[in-house]
Amino acid sequence: MLDALALDLTPVVAEQPDPVLFATVSGAHLYGFPSRDSDVDLRGVHLLPAADLVGLREPDETRSRMWVRDGVEMDLVTHDLRKFVRLMLRRNGYVLEQLLSPLVVHTTDAHRELAGLAPGVLTTHHAHHYRGFATTQWRLFERTGELKPLLYTFRALLTGIHLMRGGGIEAHLPTLLEAVDAPAYLPELIAAKAEREHGDAGVEHARVAADVERLHAVLDEAQTDSALPDSPSVHDALHAFVVRIRLEG
Repeated sequence: MLDALALDLTPVVAEQPDPVLFATVSGAHLYGFPSRDSDVDLRGVHLLPAADLVGLREPDETRSRMWVRDGVEMDLVTHDLRKFVRLMLRRNGYVLEQLLSPLVVHTTDAHRELAGLAPGVLTTHHAHHYRGFATTQWRLFERTGELKPLLYTFRALLTGIHLMRGGGIEAHLPTLLEAVDAPAYLPELIAAKAEREHGDAGVEHARVAADVERLHAVLDEAQTDSALPDSPSVHDALHAFVVRIRLEG
């Protein structure tokens, strides 16, 4: 298994046509249940020159690169800063997890400043993101019976509950198990996932279905009782940040 924290992206970053403000590890490595053969999902932000956004050509707002290192597939996807910040303001928990990921492989002062603004975009409506993601993964599990989407289902629900209770963004499932009341069999499933990326979950469907339904109810209640605001408080600050970083180049 490739050590995600030991990645040196210097050559990859240098090859990008525009500056990369940050790149972090997302996916199963961030969630705490990578397999021996898991891909390494790298996510981040690049900075287009101002001319690319005011001319007639369509800006290259999202870029993707895939390569293989030591037999492991690497996947780097970056959004332009403006697109990324707009996603942050659309109650998108996924991009916040990327921004705040502790698995940092490339960073800048702009990355750290943007991460400092992230708490100001958190709202009660982020519960919709995690509820929807959990529902999508549960449907995938019901169709395939695979362990991976089942763990993604539980991870999304527990992240949403933790966030609604004021704990901030926490995507690491083993850490969440210490903070939120969760099924006792999840550590066993995490251990099984480490051995194989794809495979049958080997669980009693009725039992896990009842647990997923219960956690949906807990998320609903946590959203209702949440002290998080209804709308972001840092829209103007994020606008000023994007303008300044863009003009500084």
